[in-house]
Amino acid sequence: MRTQVCIIGGGPSGLLLGQLLHRQGIETVILERKTKDYVLGRIRAGILERGTVGLMREAGVGARMDRECFVHDGTVISYGDDQFRIDFTEHTGSHVVVYGQTEMTRDLYEAREAVGALIVYEAEGVTIHGADSDAAHVTYVKDGTEHRIDCDFIAGCDGFHGVSRQAIPLSTRREYEKIYPFGWLGVLSETPPVHEELIYAGSERGFALCSMRNANLSRYYIQCSLSDSPSDWTDAAFWQELKRRIPGEHADALVTGPTIEKSIAPLRSFVTEPMRWGRLFLCGDAAHIVPPTGAKGLNTAASDVHYLYTGLTQHYQGDDEGLERYSERALARVWKAERFSWSMTNLLHRYPDMSPFDIKMQQADVAFLRSNTQAQSVLAQNYIGLPY
Repeated sequence: MRTQVCIIGGGPSGLLLGQLLHRQGIETVILERKTKDYVLGRIRAGILERGTVGLMREAGVGARMDRECFVHDGTVISYGDDQFRIDFTEHTGSHVVVYGQTEMTRDLYEAREAVGALIVYEAEGVTIHGADSDAAHVTYVKDGTEHRIDCDFIAGCDGFHGVSRQAIPLSTRREYEKIYPFGWLGVLSETPPVHEELIYAGSERGFALCSMRNANLSRYYIQCSLSDSPSDWTDAAFWQELKRRIPGEHADALVTGPTIEKSIAPLRSFVTEPMRWGRLFLCGDAAHIVPPTGAKGLNTAASDVHYLYTGLTQHYQGDDEGLERYSERALARVWKAERFSWSMTNLLHRYPDMSPFDIKMQQADVAFLRSNTQAQSVLAQNYIGLPY
């Protein structure tokens, strides 16, 4: 098989890249290790920056998003019972939207299937060959038979545990990582959201987040120990702990019910440099991970897609500057997103080794944010998404 761009990974970043390139007349093949149902079954991010929203519209898949999303003009930050609101629109003139990653992925699948573009599901043993040469190709095994795709370029959109990053030699690759000493226990429940906007809560008992997917599907998180497992937490214990960590008025208004999904996610910050090696380009979690505080994971992947899609389009029009500078431009924005996610995590989580002085400094940071409009403006600019 021959194609212009072989995309490894059929999640939202690979699908978005493929759809954008298709609209420019650039041929792609997507290789996905799992089934379509598996990919759509993953419960992930729900906050889309203005840039991600713009890319969905540019890809021609924004209609349902625009109809069904929730527009959020701000967010609530609390520390104990003390709370205040950051007004995104006032500080930036823009907003974010709530639209689940699953729904975004479904829209992209439908668009790709509508034009008959190829996705190979259950592609095992994906291997990258000759990325540093003029004979780049990818092999994979499907139903016991090995297949080969020759291509101009390879886009590694296959996540942190995928093969793409590992294909870059250690002599070239440099990795930066911070492991946080806690995780997030997240639940999904068919209950109305406790508040019309997200609540980011810090407390002496640890962090909590109140989010949503739609008018009757809520997503809640609490900071937990890395040694915990979801089975350690009954529904009753989760709801009780969440109520202890959010302001009393929201705890009183919280509608509880059976959880339909429960999982624990460890938190890490991770970046690999460079994001390009020859004809191989890394996108999203294949190149970087952020803690979920601040909703930057999916959105940072989308910014990578923007830079790569732009560079590939320019290449086929005779200009290679975008590809040559892809890693530089993507990483410049990635590191700013890493800084924001790290700072939001530090602002609201309780670390196990925090001294009384550390706690006072955290409280002072929150108090400064509450009282200083310039600090609120900086947070709002980062939250709605820095420009590409």
